[in-house]
Amino acid sequence: MGSLQNQSMNEPLLHSKTPGAAETESSSELERILSDPTMPPSRRYQKALLIEMMYLFRLAGPAVIVYLLNNITSMSTQIFCGHLGNIELAAVSLGNEGIQLLSYGLMLGMGSAVETLCGQAYGAHQYGMLGIYMQRSTVLLMLTGIPLTVVYVFSPILLFLGQAPELAAAAALFVYGLIPQIFAYAANFAIQKFLQAQSIVNPSAYISAAALVAHVVLTWAALFVFGWGLLGASLVLSFSWWVIAGAQFVYIVRSERCRMTWTGFSPAAFTGLWDFFKLSAASAVMLCLETWYFQVLVLIAGLLPDPEIALASLAICGTLLGWVFMVSVGFNAAVSVRVSNELGAGHPRSAAFSVVVATGTSLLVAVVFAIVTFFLRHKISYAFTSGEVVSNAVADLTPILAGAIVLNGIQHVLSGVAVGCGWQAFVAYVNVGCYYFVGIPVGAVLGFTFNLGAKGIWLGMLGGTVMQTLILIWVTARTDWVKEVEKASDRIDKWNNTMERFSVE
Repeated sequence: MGSLQNQSMNEPLLHSKTPGAAETESSSELERILSDPTMPPSRRYQKALLIEMMYLFRLAGPAVIVYLLNNITSMSTQIFCGHLGNIELAAVSLGNEGIQLLSYGLMLGMGSAVETLCGQAYGAHQYGMLGIYMQRSTVLLMLTGIPLTVVYVFSPILLFLGQAPELAAAAALFVYGLIPQIFAYAANFAIQKFLQAQSIVNPSAYISAAALVAHVVLTWAALFVFGWGLLGASLVLSFSWWVIAGAQFVYIVRSERCRMTWTGFSPAAFTGLWDFFKLSAASAVMLCLETWYFQVLVLIAGLLPDPEIALASLAICGTLLGWVFMVSVGFNAAVSVRVSNELGAGHPRSAAFSVVVATGTSLLVAVVFAIVTFFLRHKISYAFTSGEVVSNAVADLTPILAGAIVLNGIQHVLSGVAVGCGWQAFVAYVNVGCYYFVGIPVGAVLGFTFNLGAKGIWLGMLGGTVMQTLILIWVTARTDWVKEVEKASDRIDKWNNTMERFSVE
């Protein structure tokens, strides 16, 4: 418990001058309330709920806005291209879901290592470690972008996967323009997790909102004024992501709130890369398997008869699911920050209580979205295309979409808990078994053998998600949070010692 001892020694220094003084005081108050045996349980949990809900919505609200705005930025490109024709809509869907999610999932997954380490270090008041973690992550993610670029360059390989030649060629053209986006992801996810660990989320929301406005104008001009087609649309999308990443970094450098966590570039960022890579790899495997799950659904659907209709309907359902996914990811980010901060601060009861509150709130929101989506099932597709055939296909898939929305309300929050605790490697094994040994094979059998088409593929994969969610619920419910505090302390000490050795050298 070395880091907890350090916390006690440093406490007199942590008044209003430190970045997390107010949060630390409220967090300690939450732990005190939850540990008070003299207070009636009903009163104890009522007071704790008020404090935790304040934390949750202060973090989740702006985080939801950030993820929604970023998703709308990408979605607006799909909508603009969809009004060019069904081929263009299917091509953008195949490029986004079939290729782009490769880098998105990998970068987001590797970035969650920063979320674990920065969150726990921030809770333990080891502020100087956060900037080093962000730089190490950026170095690793940029290096990862090099082989991903090769994959993007050879995206015409979709032809050899059975996709229609015209569709594969159009998708490949779109993907070429997304190559700069790979490295924008590398910078953005490291920076974003660095800020989130400190509960700094509002600036990212403002930046994303401004970038969205500029992106819509530029995309419209690229397609309908200059006639640059799919390549122009994807290049504008890449540029917009670079604007988001660059603006956030400028905020970090110039903000008073980051003065103790960002002290400038350091050669220490190039040390301990192998250990950092192992944690990042485990994080990447965990989240990639989740992110790529729907990608596999799209690729398999491209092999169905009449793939244009199947892909277009799945693209619309995937976009709608993406909206709610971004809301769930907002809660995912909030609970990850809350759990990692509380574990780093040595507050096991607060960490456990945060999990319960975040899961219940996210589930309630997801149920509302699922009900609204179901009742609008015959109308929602017309925002993307005017085709009646596609609209009927979307309406047919909506009951499955509603089920997926509800599951997302639970599953993504529990994944955030796993990140906050550093369970990425364990969850990766769970995802492999549930998604790729159960969900996809069952979906393929239902889709092709039983001729259920896209509906059968998605039903089978939804079954894998149900299994994964039940396992995460069981594991989280049985967690010993005192032991998780000890593990967090050991992790902080290990990485802190690495930095101290570098300083001595």
